[in-house]
Amino acid sequence: MEDSAHSKRAVTVADVAKAAKVSKATAARVLGGYGVVSAKITDQVMAAAAALEYRPNELARSMSTGRSGIIGVVVGDIENAFFSLAVRGISDAARHARFNVIIANSGEELDAEKSAVDLLIGKRVDGLIVTPARCDSIEHLQHVRRAGVPLVLFDRAIPELDVDAVTGDDRDAAITVTRYLIAQGHRCLAYVSAMDAEDGGLTDIGRISNSAVRERVEGFVSVLTEAGLPNPLHYIRLGATNQQQTDSVIKRLLSEGSPPTALLASDSLVGLRIFKSLQSLGLSIPKDVSMISFLDADWTSVTVPPITIVDQRVYEMGKLAGERLIARIERAPLAVERLRVSTSLVVRGSVAAIGR
Repeated sequence: MEDSAHSKRAVTVADVAKAAKVSKATAARVLGGYGVVSAKITDQVMAAAAALEYRPNELARSMSTGRSGIIGVVVGDIENAFFSLAVRGISDAARHARFNVIIANSGEELDAEKSAVDLLIGKRVDGLIVTPARCDSIEHLQHVRRAGVPLVLFDRAIPELDVDAVTGDDRDAAITVTRYLIAQGHRCLAYVSAMDAEDGGLTDIGRISNSAVRERVEGFVSVLTEAGLPNPLHYIRLGATNQQQTDSVIKRLLSEGSPPTALLASDSLVGLRIFKSLQSLGLSIPKDVSMISFLDADWTSVTVPPITIVDQRVYEMGKLAGERLIARIERAPLAVERLRVSTSLVVRGSVAAIGR
């Protein structure tokens, strides 16, 4: 006996048109998402398509419309809750506009990012959202522009590229949180980042290739300078890329002659690693050392004490990036912009007041 699953003929646009009692051209416009069709006719066609279990032929649709209906997204680290939330926002914006999303993870490695961009361009995506691993190596992104593929940068900005970027207000956020720590009496403050570095230290802010990290460090240093504190770069530590490295970073910081009394984590993964490092050393937060983390990750509100955080509104950032890219795909007449999404400081229990 012939397998009925294999012998069943695929439902066509013509079948949907016949069931909806409209022309094939009208059904194609509704199912392809192009042209102008009344709401009543659209509902008729979509109801007929659902009843017949119609599945679009993506290749045929791409050939007829010149679009794949796909957005490519390259993020830095999908393990990081920041990027998971961002992808959710991007995906919701895409789905609302009837686009699908292909996600690639660069692991913050430039070569992996280049490979992902090449792959997605080869898949004929209609546009790209990229979190650049380095803001000082952009030839592959310039190629995207030359190829005529709309591009939006996420979380990090590259002014030389002349494309839209959706970021947080990184410098202002760092200024706010550092001023808060200063107001609580702290004078030895450390900033800890996962960004890789040969010796873990920092002597030149301008050499930081990640614009988000650079702007936060600029904000952090500006407040320390404003407060008249000496050597503001001294307690900036890079290289907290995994738990072992973070343990090493924290041990070195706390073995200083004047150890920091407060730690600022650049993201929630680093924050969690710092929390574990302090636990392993038998140190109490905030009795022995205070800490603050960027991003309102789930773990930050269930620890004892709950962690004071910088709320970055990442879902909104992702949604805005998706909407901006779709506007570019639709050729909306928009000036190139850096769209900054505001942050806020959420005070919990992880910061102690000193000298009060």
